[in-house]
Amino acid sequence: MIGTGFMARAHTNAYKRLGDFFPELGHRPVLSTVCSRTPGRAEAFAEQWEYQKFTTNWQELLDDRNIDAIDICAPNDVHAEIAIAAAGAGKMILCEKPLARTVEEAQPMVDAVNAAGVMNTVWYNYRRVPAVTLAKQIIDSGKLGRIFHYRANFLQDWTINPELPQGGEALWRLDINAAGSGVTGDLLAHCIDTAMWLNGGIRDVSAVTETFIKERKHQLTGQVEKVGIDDACIFHCHFDNGSLGLFEATRYARGQKALYTFEINGEHASIRWDLHDQNRLEYFDHNDESIVRGWRSIHVSDSDQPYIKRWWIPGVCIGYEHTFVHHAADFFHCLDTGEACSPTFEEALETQKVCEAVLESAATRSWQKTGVHW
Repeated sequence: MIGTGFMARAHTNAYKRLGDFFPELGHRPVLSTVCSRTPGRAEAFAEQWEYQKFTTNWQELLDDRNIDAIDICAPNDVHAEIAIAAAGAGKMILCEKPLARTVEEAQPMVDAVNAAGVMNTVWYNYRRVPAVTLAKQIIDSGKLGRIFHYRANFLQDWTINPELPQGGEALWRLDINAAGSGVTGDLLAHCIDTAMWLNGGIRDVSAVTETFIKERKHQLTGQVEKVGIDDACIFHCHFDNGSLGLFEATRYARGQKALYTFEINGEHASIRWDLHDQNRLEYFDHNDESIVRGWRSIHVSDSDQPYIKRWWIPGVCIGYEHTFVHHAADFFHCLDTGEACSPTFEEALETQKVCEAVLESAATRSWQKTGVHW
């Protein structure tokens, strides 16, 4: 495990729960070594989460023949270097999203894992929310018919304070050099991955971005510096299937901590989902008899619905952390079958292409083609 922050905790919890709830896989991952560049952080994390060893040098993980897989939970600016080296060492790689800061960084990562033939995946965890997976099944069944509209947003409010510094521990997402972008790579990347998984490739985009606070003190240098990341982004697009998309992400929506929603409107039916009520999928079917036609709320908690049979009795909810357990289980299942574990680095590269086209569109105030092959 490279990293000791929020995502490292979420991923480690998934590994620890895997053997308990997916015993047929025959895998109980060994938590071998955790790495952090911050002195003392790795040791504390190893003790709390029961890793066997700790280090401040990630290269040591690649040199250890007893380590089979590397999980990259470090900031975006080191994803490429670590992943390429890990692939060269023959390690399986699980990488936190986004794949990299840019397409230029991401493409060699894809080339490296393909050349090495190592199993790889990127943690776009919202695919593994049971209600979202059910949405995928409904769409693939054809119940919605031709798709006309896809709209999504991801709203937060945690950076409104002008005194909040940029860069350094916990705030690297506000540093353009570490993050690569702001809400586009952090929040919209999730929306884009889910959208293309559900609705197919995005062909072209037209976007606007805004940075509301232009300067912030940098936590590492103590100097007031220009802010390079986008605080808010709105874009619309064409999907390959002819439908229109509308996306919004911001960290300046006062009162919203993590409001992620999507709605899909089809010829025969519509679906919508809200992270704040993640166990529910709302569904409208125009084929219903008119006197009872309306939006229905499906509580996704029954054993015949995706992933649910692994957990509790019908009607009892599961949470955010379970999406990572599901992803880990799918990864280990793919180890047994030889299948690729989606989303792979190659799929995550396509999301990176859309993010880059969005930023280029906003910078040039023009429509941009994504070059996505979905």
